[in-house]
Amino acid sequence: MTTSATPSDSGSRATGPASHRRRWLCLAVMSLGVSLIVVDATIVGVLMPQIVSGLGLTTSDAEWVTSVYALVFAALLIPAGRAGDLFGRRRAFVAGVAIFAGASVLAALAGDGSALIGARALQGVGAAMMLPATLSTVNALFTGRERAVAFGIWGSLIAGMAALGPLLGGAVASTAGWRWAFGVNLPLGLALLGGALALMPETRSPRPAEAGRAATGSGRRRALRNTVREIDWPGGALSALGLGAVVCGLIEGQTYGWWTATRPFAMGPFTWPPNGLSPVPVVLGLGAVLLAALVVVERARAAAGRPVMLDLALFRIPNFRHGNLASALINVGELGLVFVLPLFLLGVHGTAPLQISVALLPLAAGAFLSGGGAGRLAHRHGAHRVVQFGIALEVAAVAALALTLTATTTGFGLAPWMLLYGVGLGLTSAQLTNVSLADVPPGQAGQASGTQSTARQVGAALGIALIGTVFATGLGHAMAERLRGTDLPAARQAALTRELRESAGTHARELHEAAERAAAAGGASGASPRIEAAIAAAADASLAEATRRAALATAAILALGLVLSLRLRPVSPSRAGLDSRRAADPGQLAG
Repeated sequence: MTTSATPSDSGSRATGPASHRRRWLCLAVMSLGVSLIVVDATIVGVLMPQIVSGLGLTTSDAEWVTSVYALVFAALLIPAGRAGDLFGRRRAFVAGVAIFAGASVLAALAGDGSALIGARALQGVGAAMMLPATLSTVNALFTGRERAVAFGIWGSLIAGMAALGPLLGGAVASTAGWRWAFGVNLPLGLALLGGALALMPETRSPRPAEAGRAATGSGRRRALRNTVREIDWPGGALSALGLGAVVCGLIEGQTYGWWTATRPFAMGPFTWPPNGLSPVPVVLGLGAVLLAALVVVERARAAAGRPVMLDLALFRIPNFRHGNLASALINVGELGLVFVLPLFLLGVHGTAPLQISVALLPLAAGAFLSGGGAGRLAHRHGAHRVVQFGIALEVAAVAALALTLTATTTGFGLAPWMLLYGVGLGLTSAQLTNVSLADVPPGQAGQASGTQSTARQVGAALGIALIGTVFATGLGHAMAERLRGTDLPAARQAALTRELRESAGTHARELHEAAERAAAAGGASGASPRIEAAIAAAADASLAEATRRAALATAAILALGLVLSLRLRPVSPSRAGLDSRRAADPGQLAG
């Protein structure tokens, strides 16, 4: 793509202008679409306890249900963004909505963990088609100050809906069950399809070979063939497979062992031996090799003047490079934290889904409130300073949560820190996209926006895998340590530790129920009330310890993002003049 673009390209093709009102209505439709896919990235956190018990999922299954969506999303964002640039962004958005809605129906009807994981993966395909189409269309529709406002609305909705997702999911799950949290996407998807077809203009990147040529039937067929040839198939395959292998290894490390195999691995006729080397380091190594091959292939294609899927030259732009890395790290923290906290609240307190959501409501409130005012702060102090201040608030909030959390902490105890975290998240998300893309040449805006979105989703996938692994590993170690000093047989200690770890902590509720039954029976059932109560207390303390470890890991990752954000620079004043020239360019919209 970048081999044929020039700084004077608008990044779009057009036959007529869009009215002021139509542009903002289009932004509303696209923002609702983004909200839908962001909600489904976080809604599973609060639904997970019901899903785990309803479908009998293990910890690994639970992590895959949550992370496969972000993984597929991340792996396909650049190819999907490129396809939208070439074939039309409205077309990509509409197709993505249709796929997403259909996959949501399949998720609602899933009868086991494998079916649900497959449906979530298909949701990721649809989401990957939708998100870069919205970003690129915002780039094409808005200029100057309006563009900054549009990005502020777009970014604050991402931050707010990521936090509001658990609230909505909890409300639906409490009243109608977790399946309806997916099923409701069907009518919402139909409404989005109608809005997109009515309001969203068609935009695409210009192809110089076709410039000024009449769109005859044979010309359109030749253009289609040329477009297909412009797709970087090797780059798309390497990025998807490489990212998939890395996240797969991170998720399965606790199941099969990080170095020494703890259990056999089977896939069809192939079986990895139970003794010796674990398959996990092999998979992680394969992912690293594939991603390294991606860099080599993309450099070679760019040097030969061929289209590339990932333009590595974009990373020579300082704000783009540092902004993308910061975006990935911020999403590691956000998605990891939202995954872990509902599991802690349910395991320790038996909190209902709606109550878990209310505990996370301050996060949504803070994000919405601060995101709305981020534009004014950016105008006064600079967008890069707003991003830095927002990440600093996130680090402080998560660190404070980790230092104050105990087994008796309730949702109300989490609320102040979640509010502070939400304020920081709203400030960061509302301005980071604008800062990252500000110095990107307009002709490369489509690919740059897809790359920036990919950084976010790679961070989301890695966040769930990394923070989920820290949580599950810490849970197993803490429970084993607390049971070691009891009179329980070693076999039962091992079984209790395994059950708590593999159930993602939800087994703690069964331990509390067992303790209550033993106390009511007064020991007549054969179970000692004292021992059963001690086991339940050990599970609570282990959940608190595992959550503290996960929060500290999150704070450390966010702190690294803060360090990177300190290298962001003010947006170049020349961008205002460039946006003004783009506003006068009639070749901006198609349809």
